[in-house]
Amino acid sequence: MKTLRGRTETLWQVLLKLGGNASAEQVLTEALEIVCEETGAGEITLWLYHDAEKQLVAAVHAGDSSIVGTSVSPDHSLVGRTFQTGEEIWIPDTSKHPSFPAGRDEETGIPVRNNYLLSMRLGGKITGCLQAINRTAGEYSDEEKAILRSFCGLAAMAAEEKGLVFPVRSDRKVLVSLHNAVKEYASGGSMLRVLKDVNLEIYEHELLIILGESGCGKSTLLNILGGMDCLTSGEMTVDGRVFSHPTEKELTEYRRDAIGFVFQAYHLMPNLTALENIEFIAENTPNAGNAQEALDRVHLGSVANHYPSMMSGGQQQRVAIARAIVKNPRMILADEPTGALDYATGKEVLQIIEKLVREEKTTVVMVTHNAEIARMADRVIRLRDGRISSIQENAHPRSADELVW
Repeated sequence: MKTLRGRTETLWQVLLKLGGNASAEQVLTEALEIVCEETGAGEITLWLYHDAEKQLVAAVHAGDSSIVGTSVSPDHSLVGRTFQTGEEIWIPDTSKHPSFPAGRDEETGIPVRNNYLLSMRLGGKITGCLQAINRTAGEYSDEEKAILRSFCGLAAMAAEEKGLVFPVRSDRKVLVSLHNAVKEYASGGSMLRVLKDVNLEIYEHELLIILGESGCGKSTLLNILGGMDCLTSGEMTVDGRVFSHPTEKELTEYRRDAIGFVFQAYHLMPNLTALENIEFIAENTPNAGNAQEALDRVHLGSVANHYPSMMSGGQQQRVAIARAIVKNPRMILADEPTGALDYATGKEVLQIIEKLVREEKTTVVMVTHNAEIARMADRVIRLRDGRISSIQENAHPRSADELVW
């Protein structure tokens, strides 16, 4: 347990770090490491409010998890609750709390055993939130809490004085964007709102993964992005052009020319061979590539004359990917592409998707329930009850080979 003298010494070390000449990110990270060690917190994140984005952004982090760049809505997270109200939250056992399904933070997906949240204030205004997780032993002592509270004030001042730069990239070209997107369906005499004011930008040449529980709106969002359904209200743009209420002709051309689809159930035509399935799409797409070359790209040239019933599930899924890429689409949408596959076959499919993004510069948006797969993404979107609850940037995406589930 920290004494008053111990607290003073800790804060003096923190002040020395914060007064250094290095960047705001470096001095705050080094100060956080001191606070982690002195309070017994496993990891600490500073969430700061980004006024332009209207999001709380994980600006600085000390610990093993790479969540810098993650953003969460102030309206839909425990971090947001502390930011909105100034409430101090201590959850000693997250296994009993609904915000941590399967022992993971619902907003970031990282394992959390316990959670402590405090507001950061500057000039009487709440500017962010400190989140300390995975303390190794019991509840924080009064002195340890005092260190964390004092650090919140010091960190808020340092972030302001040093002009902390938010890790939000602006150099990427937006392919598709949604603004206040709403989708409703008639249900039993009333309207069921499935998507609720979704704001999202999809960038060229990225792997974007959408996570969320069943019924949260993942497939509906994918249908909107793919032109298989239209918004009830809000705005959708494609290459900067408004595409919120397209005509049937515009939808048909968009699906045909710009989008490749990969489904969990493959949806191959059973009376056509692997090559014929791909040729059928190629013949109806203006800028299509060669069907045999597309089959070779997924390492299935040898089964060109096989019918779907003669192929394994993994082979059928790879044919489905070849069918998508033969169109030379702007974007591929993949709905649970590994959901019906075993571990080894699923990894083969992910390796192909990885190559499409990293080497062939194709934009891929993938829906999955498997949080481990999200580690290979450039960005991870988490949906909850029809809303985006968090957007996580992966500074160092894992390769498909490294994933284990």
